[in-house]
Amino acid sequence: MSGEARDSYRPTLEAVATRAGVSRATVSRVVNGSTTVATDKRVAVLRAVDEMGYVPNHAARSLVNHRMDSYALVLTESADRCFSDDTFFPSLVHGVSRHLDEAGKELVLQMINSQRSHDHLQQSAAGRYVDGVMVASALDAGPLTGRLVRMGVPVVVNGRPTGRIPVPYVDVANADGARLAVRRLVESGRRRIATIAGAQDVTGGIDRLAGYRAEMTESGRRPIEAFGDFGRESAIAAMDRLLEEEPRLDAVFVASDLMASGALRALRRAGRRVPDDVAVIGFDDTAVAWHADPPLTTVHQPILDIGRTMARQVLRMAGGETVEPSIVLPAELVFRESA
Repeated sequence: MSGEARDSYRPTLEAVATRAGVSRATVSRVVNGSTTVATDKRVAVLRAVDEMGYVPNHAARSLVNHRMDSYALVLTESADRCFSDDTFFPSLVHGVSRHLDEAGKELVLQMINSQRSHDHLQQSAAGRYVDGVMVASALDAGPLTGRLVRMGVPVVVNGRPTGRIPVPYVDVANADGARLAVRRLVESGRRRIATIAGAQDVTGGIDRLAGYRAEMTESGRRPIEAFGDFGRESAIAAMDRLLEEEPRLDAVFVASDLMASGALRALRRAGRRVPDDVAVIGFDDTAVAWHADPPLTTVHQPILDIGRTMARQVLRMAGGETVEPSIVLPAELVFRESA
């Protein structure tokens, strides 16, 4: 065989089977990750694969089993929001991609911020160019996830969805986390405890506000509320309003670390010391909290685990398994200097 022919030679499953002394079906099961093959046969196949330089033909396999081994992670926020100083979305992407990589699958990252991008995702899913979809925010995702579910596409959502069509989701215990934050402020002797709530068109914002209200009611305190959109600038404005309307407030629970950093800025500008005059607690436990001045007491949500769990669930669905309708991971309070 000439050098050129040798370079273009591509070992087949049959050739690997002959070298390993097993059937073609056994080789196929090994290279496709089956765990049902006896150890001695698996070792023989892997040795033959290595010696012959066999590379699975993924394109041909996709034609046979109608699987592309690609999964879309959809971000429904703007790029500025997803990749700003807030590290929530990058951490979520990292968790998803790590699990898919370990499973030998490909991640397709898609930003959905226009009708064209909505249409493109639906076409990709309808054409089975992706085997499943993970939606990283429930914001405006109800109609989209509903259409994907009706098309038979495996879909998993981050955050309890607001739509009527049931979609499996992975979330953190938002209301419980908010209650932990307020309880900490109550137990430390704070009397006038305000909140800067997040956007009320996503369940994270809704549930964190509900947790704040429940704990305030149980402690016999009057809720003091202002609203932001999970962004820093909205929290600066909200904190300014709270200080004007409730000048004697001595604590604030803020529904995200990014917003809490804005609240800290407004308090500093108003001459209020944290935590001496006003205690502040955030939510998420992102890098924003670690680098805040002072470092931010916050509610930790396991963002990497949320991403990994979303990926695991969508892989199971794509494999024909029935998955839990909801997985809610626990929240915990992380103590730092702000409260």
